[in-house]
Amino acid sequence: MYLSTFIIWRMMTSTVLSQQPPAGADQAAADPRRVRHQALADVRRELILDAARSAFFELGMEKTSIREIAHRAGYTPGAIYSYFASKEALYGTLLSESLDRLNARVQSALDPHTGGADRVRAAATAFFDFYRDNPRDLDLGFYLFQGMQPRGLTPELNRTLNAQLRSALQPTQDALQQIGMPDRQALEAITALFAHIVGLLMLSHTGRIRMFKQDTQELFRHYLEQLLDRAVPAPRRSP
Repeated sequence: MYLSTFIIWRMMTSTVLSQQPPAGADQAAADPRRVRHQALADVRRELILDAARSAFFELGMEKTSIREIAHRAGYTPGAIYSYFASKEALYGTLLSESLDRLNARVQSALDPHTGGADRVRAAATAFFDFYRDNPRDLDLGFYLFQGMQPRGLTPELNRTLNAQLRSALQPTQDALQQIGMPDRQALEAITALFAHIVGLLMLSHTGRIRMFKQDTQELFRHYLEQLLDRAVPAPRRSP
């Protein structure tokens, strides 16, 4: 309890200091009380999200309750509802943040001066590597702890989350089209690539890949090169 209080105090202090105006600036422009209140609210929100994440992964969506999340966060259920309307809203926030990180990973892998097959490789590999390095995000992204069904999500939230996931695949599709693959064929290719990535990673994360004595990353690279062979005639391919 004392450790949690200390962490919150340090985070609040850090946030307040980082938001203070520089020396000589108009001090009236800052409201220290409001800054402290927002800092505390941000800390509480993150504690609630961390508690929800651990509960979802350990218990699954069905068995997790707001009361359980509140217990793990050290708050009352009423305090949770002041930040999130339901456990589904908590789940949606966690998944949205995960997809934001995925998109950032893909975008950071793209070199504006690189095109052709290299751009396809960069975008697709960044997508694959994100979920390979973050198996919990794979579970979260594909509802694996709730029976592979987005139960409880509103249609609007489900569309928003799907759009975020789709945007992480779009750079690979765009790169395929830029090297000459027709639009419809590029969409089919990206759908098959997505399915291949998810299948490989599920085999890897569950350990089933060992029964085949295969390396997940090598299988992915081999599939990607086969895709590029179909997309680009050999004389036009970059080395």
